[in-house]
Amino acid sequence: MKHIFFIDLDNTIYFAKANEEQLMGELYRFLEKLDLGISKEDFQLAKQEMLRTPFLKMAKKYGFKQEVMPEIISYLENREVTKPLKPSNDYHHIKSLTGRKFIVTAGFRKQQISKIKMLGITDDFEEVHVVDVSITNKKKIFEMLIDRHHFNKEDILIIGDDAESEIKFGLELGISTFLLDPENLHPNAETTFRGNDLSNLHTAAGQ
Repeated sequence: MKHIFFIDLDNTIYFAKANEEQLMGELYRFLEKLDLGISKEDFQLAKQEMLRTPFLKMAKKYGFKQEVMPEIISYLENREVTKPLKPSNDYHHIKSLTGRKFIVTAGFRKQQISKIKMLGITDDFEEVHVVDVSITNKKKIFEMLIDRHHFNKEDILIIGDDAESEIKFGLELGISTFLLDPENLHPNAETTFRGNDLSNLHTAAGQ
């Protein structure tokens, strides 16, 4: 039975699309005022990608002008979500897991912490770790948590939606993974367990 859980935040605990205005409205309006050096069509595509991809990774993919990135990063580092967010309809499957739960999320610290506050889920987790992907990654945080708490990898289940981040890193460390893929974006991704929702999460955890 798994009783230690490393859990992603964005599009796992809540879905960005269902909370788009609260999360992204001000950011979209801020970006629209800047010369990003991309077409209107690419900006629309970038906006959709922002809902599921860490911002810096998305900005690199779409070629945002380097000259404006310091201003954008400064904005993001100081940005907080101030309107209530709605957890996913499946969140009760995570909340009802028996054991120790840790959020491991990538992004800007102030912003990610404010999301957790606005979701009203702070007390459901033992620790929250916000990964700055410009200097580290989730794999290093997983290793740090294992070392710090003397965890047995066989007791851990990693839960998330990103096949190229937490799922990939978990498998590399020999840890069981649960890939949440409601839109079937990663049909060929390697993972221990998968689901288009979290209804079989307790089964995957052996609970």
